Amino acid sequence: MIKVIHLADLHLGIDRYGSINPETGLSLQVEDFLKAFDEVIDYAINWGADIFLFCGDTYKSRDPSQTQQREFARRIARLVNNNIAVFLLVGNHDLPNARGLANSLEIFQTLGVGNVTVASSAGTYKVQTGQGPVQIVALPWATRAALLTREDFKNNTIETLNRVIEGKITNILQVETESLDPDLPSILAGHLTHSMAVVGSERGLYLSHDYVLPASVLSNPAFDYVALGHIHKTQKIELPVPVVYAGSLQRMDFGEEDQEKGFYTLEIDPVGKRGERLKSYNFVPVNARRFLTIDVKVGPDDLDPTSTVIRHIVKQGEAVKDAVVRLRIHLHSDTPGAIRDTEIRHALREARHIAAISREVETRSRPRLGGISAEGLSPISALGEYMKLVNMEPDRRKVLTEYAEKLINECTEG
Repeated sequence: MIKVIHLADLHLGIDRYGSINPETGLSLQVEDFLKAFDEVIDYAINWGADIFLFCGDTYKSRDPSQTQQREFARRIARLVNNNIAVFLLVGNHDLPNARGLANSLEIFQTLGVGNVTVASSAGTYKVQTGQGPVQIVALPWATRAALLTREDFKNNTIETLNRVIEGKITNILQVETESLDPDLPSILAGHLTHSMAVVGSERGLYLSHDYVLPASVLSNPAFDYVALGHIHKTQKIELPVPVVYAGSLQRMDFGEEDQEKGFYTLEIDPVGKRGERLKSYNFVPVNARRFLTIDVKVGPDDLDPTSTVIRHIVKQGEAVKDAVVRLRIHLHSDTPGAIRDTEIRHALREARHIAAISREVETRSRPRLGGISAEGLSPISALGEYMKLVNMEPDRRKVLTEYAEKLINECTEG
């Protein structure tokens, strides 16, 4: 069997949550991403993987730091030294911001690192493994930049350009599929969005302007498996050929709080018939950093809201420990007690990182006095309307009005 590891979207360099580790110089969140990556590499080596298939977005940005490049290269070297073929697909975060510049993975190709294939352009790549060759049709991220340099596309909308890209990729895929050797295992590797994808928090980042390929076009019987990157939520669809997003290896923000993170393993029979080669494919979770949202509602009559908040934190138990936590306190504008931040932060001391402690203040609606807005009345008139509303006895109304007038006059004179 040919054993394949499928993963994607490492996004090394994200450091929104966590301080710098003085011993390594790396942020704690970057270390989390590297630990998850190490889990995959350890698994690949122990399992005896033949191909390590990474489907794009190695780094957070197109210009990773030297340290980030070093840490990634160290791990790729471990795979190569264990005779595992590495296939790196270029994603949108790996691309430079101008034509002619190198992408962030090109260094492996430039140095001619053995057993590492970098797929920067669409096409078919034949990867040699200890169990025989595998054909990988690569669809790296396609940009609109090349089209925008042409006069006939300069004034077109993004939607129009996307339709052009979708047509071009579909044609490329058809040509490459027709040229595949039917006797060899075949995998489609892409960094893209398909029509049946379920997106998560990344929708607001970039997916709203993505080109979208029909899932049915990708699930071609000429392939044994379709390995995808770009969508952070792990998912699969059971078409004639499994179309699978491995998802990201770590939670990047609270939009991914409830998502499981990991990678896929698959076994392919190198001598089987087309359509019968894929023997298994399974999701393997990694120990991803936990994200936790704590919502606390504080009543309008709560004299000690801090204690209320702390009780809710304590109820979370072990869930707070080593988690990235955000606390949302829902208050009324007339809650009498004060919030003591120091005590709340102490209650959260076992968290890996406190992302935010926010207050959402709700204003209690003011009653209208018999249909009259209190804001439009003088103090004495408002008092009079209130006493009528509660059916106060006339004698008592007279006494209270006299006292009110004296107090107002004293304040005015003062």
